[in-house]
Amino acid sequence: MTVPWSQTAQEALEALQSRNEGLHEAEATGRLAIQGPNRLRDGDKRQWSALLARQFASPLALILIFGALISLALSDWLDAAIILAILAGSGLLSFGQEYRAGKAVAALRARLALQVRVLRAGMERRVGAETLVPGDIVLLAAGNLVPADGLVLEVRDCQVTEASLTGESLPVEKATGVLPVQTPIARRTNMLFMGSSLRSGTAKMLVTSTGRKTEFGAIAEQLRKAEPESEFARGIRRFGAMLLSVMLVIVLAVLGANQLLGRPPVESLLFSVALAVGISPEMLPAIISVTLAKGARNLARGGVIVRRLDAIENLGSIDVLCTDKTGTLTEGAIRLDAAVDASGQVSSMVERAGFLNAALETGIANPLDAAIVAAGEARGAQVDPAIKIDEIPYDFLRRRLSIVVSEPDADHVRMITKGAFADVLSACTLVQHEHGVKPLDGAEREALEAMLRERGSAGYRALAVAERRLSRRDRYSRDDEREMIFLGLLLFFDPPKPEAMQAVHDLQSLGISVKMISGDNRYVAAHVAEAVGLDPKRLMTGEAVAKMSAEALCRRAGEIAIFAETDPQQKERIIRALQQAGHAVGYMGDGINDAPALHLADVGISVDQAVDVARESADVVLLRRDLDILRQGVVDGRRTFTNTLKYIAITVSANFGNMVSMAIATPLLPFLPLLAKQILLNNFMSDLPSLAISTDNVDPESVAAPQRWDIGKIRRFMIVFGLVSSIFDLLTFAVLLLSFKADPTTFRTAWFLVSLLTELAVLFLLRTRRFVLASRPSRLLLWSSVAVAFVTLTLPYVPLAQEAFSLTPLTPLLLGFCVAVTIAYAFATEVAKFFLAKSADRNWPHKGA
Repeated sequence: MTVPWSQTAQEALEALQSRNEGLHEAEATGRLAIQGPNRLRDGDKRQWSALLARQFASPLALILIFGALISLALSDWLDAAIILAILAGSGLLSFGQEYRAGKAVAALRARLALQVRVLRAGMERRVGAETLVPGDIVLLAAGNLVPADGLVLEVRDCQVTEASLTGESLPVEKATGVLPVQTPIARRTNMLFMGSSLRSGTAKMLVTSTGRKTEFGAIAEQLRKAEPESEFARGIRRFGAMLLSVMLVIVLAVLGANQLLGRPPVESLLFSVALAVGISPEMLPAIISVTLAKGARNLARGGVIVRRLDAIENLGSIDVLCTDKTGTLTEGAIRLDAAVDASGQVSSMVERAGFLNAALETGIANPLDAAIVAAGEARGAQVDPAIKIDEIPYDFLRRRLSIVVSEPDADHVRMITKGAFADVLSACTLVQHEHGVKPLDGAEREALEAMLRERGSAGYRALAVAERRLSRRDRYSRDDEREMIFLGLLLFFDPPKPEAMQAVHDLQSLGISVKMISGDNRYVAAHVAEAVGLDPKRLMTGEAVAKMSAEALCRRAGEIAIFAETDPQQKERIIRALQQAGHAVGYMGDGINDAPALHLADVGISVDQAVDVARESADVVLLRRDLDILRQGVVDGRRTFTNTLKYIAITVSANFGNMVSMAIATPLLPFLPLLAKQILLNNFMSDLPSLAISTDNVDPESVAAPQRWDIGKIRRFMIVFGLVSSIFDLLTFAVLLLSFKADPTTFRTAWFLVSLLTELAVLFLLRTRRFVLASRPSRLLLWSSVAVAFVTLTLPYVPLAQEAFSLTPLTPLLLGFCVAVTIAYAFATEVAKFFLAKSADRNWPHKGA
């Protein structure tokens, strides 16, 4: 449909051949086959082809292709074939690893696929959002994401956040009706759009368009702003810039030296290109993908689903965790402990009013209402004979919900309001006592606040209940929530988890400061905080947050352990203040009011049972509320980060040493130390065991503190161990020329072996700060390295390799010399590592800060 907002509900239903009770299942299935899934992007076919193309679209790959074309132009078929074969091998290996990793992560994400409520032949069902078709009738409530574009059929106090589509941050109220054809998107108040979310109220929607035919889909490319750059992505970018600068200096110097020496231009160019490729960790995308995917699978086994892979790295870097209270620090099994009047006495009247409000409300499902209804039903309570007349849904400004009921033989109706103590009290002018109704003066208010403080300090969470009698009419609104009678409090108990204190302690031992951010009153928040090991004196209320400037909050936020009585905007301000103070912040929440903070945090953490908008805003979703699961997630994130940095630091330092050696030797030798194809083969073979780094074991001290990128550390690491390598390389060159009188082919073969064997050795030496034998590598890393070492030593004796890569058999004495150099190099590297590890916080890259 092109202009559903200009049609009546009946006209739209007829145009889509639908009806108020929804489509039949067979109709929906048929339409899905024609319309296609309700999503903005194509599936796996497009993704794998783009992934494959990306392997060969990097600057380094294009340089290699250019070199191969030059060889072809000069009829050097063998060299061209070798370059293209190695390029294809590296690209396909990287593609295979990334593709399998992507499939594994996609399978995990499928577990979090958005589910929606629809009417099918008059029956309410839950279906996957991707299966929606035009003509479906969708039922929405506060907290739901709007899964497609649709016309509003029924609506009640429905406030919708459309910032992702219109840029307007304030919620828009929706209503039924007919609008002019020319009405712009921002004013189509009778339409709901994909990408928006319900802030409050309920709605019944007729789906008019899905997938890329929606308004969001039509302008998706323009709307798809780049996500804020993560710390990990920022580190990769800075690392790439550093590597590029080093590469340019070496390559240009070598190319210039070769030209001054009068060597063949094409051979010199290919050698320089090979040097550029040799210093770059071209398998880094595959290593990162494989390592992250393995981390995601490990987390999933522990009950943590990762929605965005970068979040694994970010999870390891957080040093502040902000969490809600209910179900995370407490049991989450909320029970109604008592209903008391204004004097603190148990009151059946307060209990009945609370039961009617909770049983009849149709907005946000929440555990407090469930506890009220469960307690009432256990005592035999029923809604009858009361009849619901109207409902004024909860929102986060009023922080209360009202139900209007009619009872037999009454010439009036009762508006029963339940909500946060301060917000309900502000709507009251009278208070109900045992002997009648009294004016709510200052003394009465102080007495009620004292009762709240006493019960809160004992760990009870309180909701206030009030009522007002009104004359009968068709419609009631928020304006009727005034001049009410304060009835009393509903008291809930949700004990702290016995294991919460240990979980908080464990997180703090990992260098993570735990902060509670709660909408509950300060008294119950302080009680729970003290029970789990947080300092109840370091408390700040939302009111105090609102009064502080951004600069002042930035200075104070790190010192506070508990933020109580906060609203969504204040939660967002707290997260931003912590970030501005230099912290990497994780935020854990599950409600509508948590969505802004979840989106802003470095790592947004939610739970599988959270409202749609909270779960979709999160980077990480827990299958159960448990801080210990999160602690394990942090450790896994740090392990993943450590293994990624291992590959970068080890590969770059080894390659840097080899490239410096060749750059120095090139103008001094009467021939090139290695041919371009030998450099490429060396690089390819050394990368094979590197893929196993994703499975490597990690020393406990490497995950004991938050991880941060530090390009300075990587640069120092590269220079120190690269130069150690270069010293041995140059000594090897001298011995080969002066003692063994090696010809070019023999020299290159010996140097090829030494270069590759030392790269394999350094993989084990530099993967740990400990003595090499005191840290056990993974079995896959060990045996893949042994296999590559065996192939390396046998290559010079294989005729095909001799012809293709210009290798020659070595004498036993020369082969023994190559092995001896490797052993001596390993010893020297271990000594250098010992001295560097003594100042590890300054110089060791893959260690917690």
